[in-house]
Amino acid sequence: MEAKLKKELGTAMLKPTGHSGGGCISEGQSYDTDSGRVFVKINHKSEAKLMFDGEMASLEAIGKTETVKVPKPVKVIELDRGGCVFVMEHLDMRGLSKHSTHLGEQLADLHLHNKRQMEKLNKEQQTVGKGAGQSGVPVVEKFGFSVTTCCGYLPQENEWQDDWVAFYSRQRLQHQLNMVEKSYGDREARELWAKLQLKIPQFFTDVEVVPALLHGDLWGGNVAECAEGPVIFDPASFYGHSEYELGIAGMFGGFSSSFYSAYHEKIPKAPGFAKRNQLYQLFHYLNHWNHFGGGYRGSSIRIMKDLLK
Repeated sequence: MEAKLKKELGTAMLKPTGHSGGGCISEGQSYDTDSGRVFVKINHKSEAKLMFDGEMASLEAIGKTETVKVPKPVKVIELDRGGCVFVMEHLDMRGLSKHSTHLGEQLADLHLHNKRQMEKLNKEQQTVGKGAGQSGVPVVEKFGFSVTTCCGYLPQENEWQDDWVAFYSRQRLQHQLNMVEKSYGDREARELWAKLQLKIPQFFTDVEVVPALLHGDLWGGNVAECAEGPVIFDPASFYGHSEYELGIAGMFGGFSSSFYSAYHEKIPKAPGFAKRNQLYQLFHYLNHWNHFGGGYRGSSIRIMKDLLK
């Protein structure tokens, strides 16, 4: 693997630094190269390339907004013996503590970025003689993403849709429930979903949803800080409802009240927020059920029942 890395990165030096990391999906290792230190994620699964291509596109998209720091992606490299590595900038990170407030502000800026671009473009179009927006980030008016991204190792259906409720119901919840059905044939889940999908539009009355670029998997394990401020990593991005981001954030802890206050200062809670928050957590409980098994069945069923009350 190291010979392949040297060749692909065009470096004579490739020296392990002893810094390693990784979660339940991929392992990672840092190396010093001719052009600085890099972090290399390794995954030997057959879907590794799809996963890393999605992560690279996610990091590039977030990076271009210049709102919140992410590691700069370098290259996805296929290994000769199967599997893939993903090379990115190495950042000296530690647990998020003193930069919680900054993360709340910067995450809100990320979520508002596309909306602000839209407003700017509309203003420019109304001003005679002005060109279209000069920013390198295109204005996005639909929900979805240009490539497949994976939440964990399961691919998400990111085909573009005009309507958020349809996108979330079909391409997030229905997709997960189809996998549950295939693996477990769970009758109760099937019956609850038949009722719940009819009710989902009610949770969005009087709520305007503008496509926002999302990290997509923002739990406590995917945030940190370095000397300059907060960092987010391991994204599963797409354009969706900003509130979706706070679903998984609230499930496993790791975010302080100062993070939430700073965020909601810029994006206040809309009416019906609590119910939609449960609806967004449902995706992650189903995704965990599909990744890790029946231990997450109870939470998935409970949320569906709560939402039907």
